[in-house]
Amino acid sequence: MARACVLVLAAVVAVCAAAASVAAQPPGQRPLPSNYHVINPGKFKRDQQLACNDPKDNKPACNAKCDKRCPNQCIVLCPGCKTFCMCDFYPGVSCGDPRFTGGDGNNFYFHGKKDQDFCIVSDADLHINAHFIGKRNPAMNRDFTWIQALGIRFADHRLFMGAQKTAKWNNDIDRLELALDGAPVEIHAEAGTVWASAAVPGLTVTRTAATNAVRVQLKGVFDIMANVVPISEEDSRIHNYGVTEDDSLAHFDLGFKFFDLTDNVHGVLGQTYRTDYVNQLNVSSKMPVMGGTPKYVSSDIFATDCAVARFGASHASISMVTTRAY
Repeated sequence: MARACVLVLAAVVAVCAAAASVAAQPPGQRPLPSNYHVINPGKFKRDQQLACNDPKDNKPACNAKCDKRCPNQCIVLCPGCKTFCMCDFYPGVSCGDPRFTGGDGNNFYFHGKKDQDFCIVSDADLHINAHFIGKRNPAMNRDFTWIQALGIRFADHRLFMGAQKTAKWNNDIDRLELALDGAPVEIHAEAGTVWASAAVPGLTVTRTAATNAVRVQLKGVFDIMANVVPISEEDSRIHNYGVTEDDSLAHFDLGFKFFDLTDNVHGVLGQTYRTDYVNQLNVSSKMPVMGGTPKYVSSDIFATDCAVARFGASHASISMVTTRAY
């Protein structure tokens, strides 16, 4: 079986205390140094910083803030205030202008195209498409793109996860949309609230924050962390994203963990979990880009018609996905 990926997308603001550090680490995550902390400035104020004290001397505390590459969430190591983006470390993570960390541990970009769907994981029992939104920069030969929605196929079910279009961003308002087989998934807006599907054994959705952050799990199949985040006016100014007053370009930051992928898995991200995967990207480049966009295009959010589709190759095992004993 292909390697399971490791994720972290903690939905809390960590402080310099050991207890907070442990709480921020999701179950199943490979160990991080004990001096790590997670900050989420995008959920509160853009200039939020973390003070790091050094217990070995009496020097003033240094202040750390997230790098412009990952303004909504980052890891800080104390003392020293070394700052890293989630995508620098964790297989299965997608951040911002879709920058993935593959199953082989290497970072890469897949820009796709705005207003199109692409298969990011396709296996016999599981198929995940991502819908891209974006803005055209006349000075470039590509779109700025972000993942706005996921369409997940397993067994005979269809799970939709989407970030609703939002003009003026307010993190106190939930902009997350979930639906199973066309029926809305309603979850009380309180951190820790859990919704369990009556139709699909083992499928749960847990709010990791009161709004805009959830953990979606199908036991034995996948574990997905999803945060809805906007493009701020400051980010737009710096990167020339072209955010307008009628659209904050709300999108997902995502973390994936997969179980029981076959060695035939494909898709933008999926292929990187194959044991025979050979990374042909220029990993020393500042921005390694995965090409071959036409191979991954799907006709809609739930379509399994991309050129590298694998879904349905083993119908018997698909029918067992939601009936196995846990």
